[in-house]
Amino acid sequence: MEPGDFVIYTDGYRRDHNAIITAVWGPDCINVVFTTSDPTKTDSYGRQIERETSVSRYSGSNNYGRCFRDIGVDATFVDQPTAK
Repeated sequence: MEPGDFVIYTDGYRRDHNAIITAVWGPDCINVVFTTSDPTKTDSYGRQIERETSVSRYSGSNNYGRCFRDIGVDATFVDQPTAK
């Protein structure tokens, strides 16, 4: 796992985003960048980007969102909040 690799980032509302790793702090902690899912956040370059830092790896004990997992790995989340 290194900067430039692709992962799935799950935000706090349990929405998945295709993300690119920008920094690796260890095997279970990374920074990512992804295209916003908010269609109102656009500029002359298109959809704006968002960044998340210190994102931990998805696991059975860390299943509330705001985590990452490898492409092709399924996830089950608890207490699904309503997305705004």
